[in-house]
Amino acid sequence: MAEAYPAEGRPRRRGRKVLIGFVVLLLVLAGLLVVADRVAAGVAERAIADQVRQELAKQDAQSAAPKVEVGGFPFLNQVLAGKYEHISIQLTDVKGNVQGGAVDVPKLDVDARNVTASLDTLRSGRGDVVAQTVDGRGTVTYDSLAELIKRPGLKLGERDGKLTVTAPADILGIKLTVNGTADVTVAGGKVALRFNDLTAEGLPNVALARTLLSNYAKSISIDVPLPELPFQLNLRKVEPRPEGLVVTADAKDVPINSAG
Repeated sequence: MAEAYPAEGRPRRRGRKVLIGFVVLLLVLAGLLVVADRVAAGVAERAIADQVRQELAKQDAQSAAPKVEVGGFPFLNQVLAGKYEHISIQLTDVKGNVQGGAVDVPKLDVDARNVTASLDTLRSGRGDVVAQTVDGRGTVTYDSLAELIKRPGLKLGERDGKLTVTAPADILGIKLTVNGTADVTVAGGKVALRFNDLTAEGLPNVALARTLLSNYAKSISIDVPLPELPFQLNLRKVEPRPEGLVVTADAKDVPINSAG
């Protein structure tokens, strides 16, 4: 007579189900933690965006709604440690006032790294939120630069990495079109434009005409003060690009919740 053996499949299947259920529970909990982490990061991003709007208003500047992203994961661990790896701020359609005129900056990107803010500072709103380094990169439109030079018909652009100019001029009673390039440098926190290589087709080949053209070049060579940059950024470099004059700025040890 054959002996009956206990079925071992059932306990094994039951144990497998328990294990699967436990894994699913862990995944659900992990998902909830991720959601909570992102919600907390979103709250911080909105608070920083509000602060940026306030700082722009203090500087009499305007922009579209700032976009803020707090980098690093998990965010809540950074809160507890009081140190944040990276905070990026993107401003678009920025308009700043300079000498009664407007300078258009279609895009300004700001990156703050190694930001420290104690939990008490976040709770109370008192104390500094300090970034070890802040880097900024923006683009100034050629049209707004040309308006600051205040010469009717003058147009700026870029060719082969050089700032170019085209403008109508009247030299010795002859209407000519002046073309040329400029050296662009940073001087005393301003953008220095020096037009020193101008030509004009049809220019009379006489010394007086060449002197008048040289004087015209000096008259349109100016130092352009840019709008006050947020977060105590200091202008470091300018580069002519097809989209506009790209400016690079930086700062160190900046209290980003009381900038400007």
